[in-house]
Amino acid sequence: MSTDAEQAHSPHGTPPPRPAQPPRTAPERPSAPPPRPTTPGFTPDPETPVLGVRAKAPFPRGTTEAPGTRVPPQPSTPPRPSVPPRTGGLFAVGGPFGRRRPPSRTAAAAASLVLGLGLLGGAAAGSWLGDDPGAAPSTADTYAHARSAWHSIAVDDLFPRTLRGKGEGPGGADRVWTRIAVAPDSSCGGGFDPLLAKALAPVGCKRLVRATYTDATSTSVTTVGVLITTSGPTGMRALQQRFVTEKLDERTDLMPRTYAAKGTAAAGFGDDQRASWRIRILTDAPAVVYTVTGFADGREVTDPQSAGEATQRGATSAPAQSGLGNDARGIADAIEAGFRRALATFTETTS
Repeated sequence: MSTDAEQAHSPHGTPPPRPAQPPRTAPERPSAPPPRPTTPGFTPDPETPVLGVRAKAPFPRGTTEAPGTRVPPQPSTPPRPSVPPRTGGLFAVGGPFGRRRPPSRTAAAAASLVLGLGLLGGAAAGSWLGDDPGAAPSTADTYAHARSAWHSIAVDDLFPRTLRGKGEGPGGADRVWTRIAVAPDSSCGGGFDPLLAKALAPVGCKRLVRATYTDATSTSVTTVGVLITTSGPTGMRALQQRFVTEKLDERTDLMPRTYAAKGTAAAGFGDDQRASWRIRILTDAPAVVYTVTGFADGREVTDPQSAGEATQRGATSAPAQSGLGNDARGIADAIEAGFRRALATFTETTS
């Protein structure tokens, strides 16, 4: 048997045979597919559902790979950029009614929204808390205070001892009236003729306060009354409109009644002595202010006339020529003005 060295020195110069190589065999197929790459952009095989749950989420671009894994070659198509999740708000970025805005515009919009809500909230708080001391009281406040003011306002504030009417007499003469009696507060029963009571019934009656005055010569007497109603602004406006439209304040069968205090100049002042009257329906307060005048000597008057008619130029009736219409108008205006002042003072001290 020859050795390898001997064959290398063969006299025929035959090249040495090529070294033997192991036989080629087909590589065995792995029992399981190779591990799938975990980098973004990897396209899954058709057998894997697109919405399937992966064992491990892919890493974002620019980050390091998980330890122990190889990075396969990047595909030719770049991956789609990630989109921030939607928050579900109507005007959120990517929401159903929103669109992507630059950060500056988004911040400005947010600031405007906060400012708007702040202004609305401040306005609402101001209206609820009433922190503006200079604000005029509302009609509802005035009505509420008027219903409780009648027993809190001093008698001298509501019915002053002396009333002065500058230019209130016939021909523009000044008038002075002195209080001679104050009636206890009462219900409205007996304060009005039946028809007038029926006309005033829609606004109700909470209380009736009255006083009687005489002029400087004690020749005329005037009863003035303030009826506090139970009605609201709508009812008072409706009543006032009816009195104006139907001229109820001029009807002789709708005259107020007198307060004839014994032992005074008005002792003989009854229904037959009524000569002139005035009725004022207030709409900014639940009140009716009225006056009725007559002669202090108790004489009967057969042709009574409302203050509006008796104070017209050229009127020749007895109430007009004697100035009783002027007394009815002047005292009613003075008491109405005093009632408003007293009500305003009461409202300020109780608010």
